[in-house]
Amino acid sequence: MATQTRQILRRIRNVQHVQQITKAMHAIAAIHVIQRKRALEAARPFAESSPQVLGEVWAAAQAEGISHPWFETGEGAAQVLLVVNADRGLCGRYAGEVNRTAERFARSVEQVKVLAGGEKARSFFRNRRWEVASSYTRVYERPDLAVARTLLADVLELFPSSAREVHVVYMDFRGELVQKVEKTKLLPLEPPPASPGELLSEPALEELLHTTAEVYLAGRLLWILLTAKASEQAIRRQAMKTATDNADELLDELTLTYNKARQHRITRELADIVGGSEALREG
Repeated sequence: MATQTRQILRRIRNVQHVQQITKAMHAIAAIHVIQRKRALEAARPFAESSPQVLGEVWAAAQAEGISHPWFETGEGAAQVLLVVNADRGLCGRYAGEVNRTAERFARSVEQVKVLAGGEKARSFFRNRRWEVASSYTRVYERPDLAVARTLLADVLELFPSSAREVHVVYMDFRGELVQKVEKTKLLPLEPPPASPGELLSEPALEELLHTTAEVYLAGRLLWILLTAKASEQAIRRQAMKTATDNADELLDELTLTYNKARQHRITRELADIVGGSEALREG
């Protein structure tokens, strides 16, 4: 019985230790969510206005008979798939949902080249039959424009020369309690319809179109990274809150079990004492 109570006490201490860790991770994730939301709000004006700007420049270019390879289906046979996943675990459903969505798309096409973002995507696709053209670990924990441009440079090495299209799978941040996996086409570009209007450009319209498209693509990738990291931290916070609550329930159960075992041990000891007293008295 003494051994049993010691084992229960050991489990209680272990659970308390885990609970301290989950509480700390919950607090850290909450801070990160606030930071990522601020970054999203700062980037929102560009994300909302840039498609229309690109559409107007593209309409003006079309009116002048100017084309650009980024607006047309690529020459290669493969599809490029950029998977934006996490580097670290303990983020609940996040990594699994992103990888499963990416895998479904990879199975639906004949040929795919994967750009694996995050350790969770790299390890998932590493031993599968699809080609991993590049991987990015510990790269976009705090996304910025430089990281987005790095990803864009790797994408443009494949498109349009050796790929038909470029798709991105990521977790979209809809709110602190709502995050949803999205698959979106990055290339070829499909800007919203716009009227050509009168556009005076300096430099030439060809160069303006290229620069506008490049800035748009970098900004869109940055937005994807920002919303993905916000989703990751929000889901991690939810997971750590659930783990802390589960630890509370387990501690209550273990404490109750310990108290029952302790009472049972005390009762047995008292019974032994009483039995010994009676034996002495009768002797």
